[in-house]
Amino acid sequence: MSGTPLSLIVEVKARHDEAQDIVTFELADPHGRPLPAFSAGAHIDVRVKDGVIRQYSLCNHPEERDRYLIGVLRDPASRGGSVAMHEEIQVGELVQISAPKNHFALKPAGRTLLLAGGIGITPLLCMAERLAHTGADFELHYCTRSAERTAFRQRIAASGFAERVHFHFDDGVPEQKLDLKALLATPEPETRVYVCGPTGFIDAVLSTAKASGWPSERLHTEYFAGAVADTSDDGSFEVKIASSGASFTVPADKTVYQVLAENGVEIMVSCEQGVCGTCLTRVLEGEPDHRDLYLDDDEHAANDQFTPCCSRAKSKVLVLDL
Repeated sequence: MSGTPLSLIVEVKARHDEAQDIVTFELADPHGRPLPAFSAGAHIDVRVKDGVIRQYSLCNHPEERDRYLIGVLRDPASRGGSVAMHEEIQVGELVQISAPKNHFALKPAGRTLLLAGGIGITPLLCMAERLAHTGADFELHYCTRSAERTAFRQRIAASGFAERVHFHFDDGVPEQKLDLKALLATPEPETRVYVCGPTGFIDAVLSTAKASGWPSERLHTEYFAGAVADTSDDGSFEVKIASSGASFTVPADKTVYQVLAENGVEIMVSCEQGVCGTCLTRVLEGEPDHRDLYLDDDEHAANDQFTPCCSRAKSKVLVLDL
């Protein structure tokens, strides 16, 4: 994890059970100083324990400076971060975090459609707060497995935008379930769509929207987990550092980031799954094999940048702007 800028120390001021398997953590400066400002859609890196850094979206009002609020789903299939947050991080503990970063920012729109799947509500709730505060036209559709697994229900009910929120439960009656085809049937020129949640949920939204003719530049996503890549045909390739001319072999069982780190070439990383964009690196020559969920299709096609934490090479050599 070398190179990850975890520059802030915060204290866990409170933790609450928001729903089944979902806990919120309230983080604040130990001395009561204001925290760095953030905008709707931002996230922070959290050092959960040695060697484990995870990203969590900020879900409090973006004008608050006295605290950060994050929501964490206990996922038994995770790589250990969520379980550690639930079991090991208690009130009063000091935690190392990064300053807020935003790869999922709101953009000007005549209307905004927010689609949340499960814990994907966290950045979208912050967006709803911001849009309501500015008097913008929006609606939020929140899909969960059941009412018991729906975080922030009381907060939403008490908000000034409650009438704009539509809940959809997997175990509910058919007529209350989200009809994506109907919702996205007609592309609206002034509308932007923001979607966050499990990969399957995001893919369903994007495929439905694109089939209806929505242009990709008005579809905005944030993934919580990387794509599952087929590594059976992976081979070795070379990466060359433009500034020094040094060249290193990347074997089939290692990432570009791992090889560079072993050879003293530092790249800032965070998620190591290709979802956060922290490690994004310019490519001067060669063709990357993109395996991230951060860049869009046009950015992949340009082949002038890639994510060394998970992406590989289709060409024999990649020359990196390092």
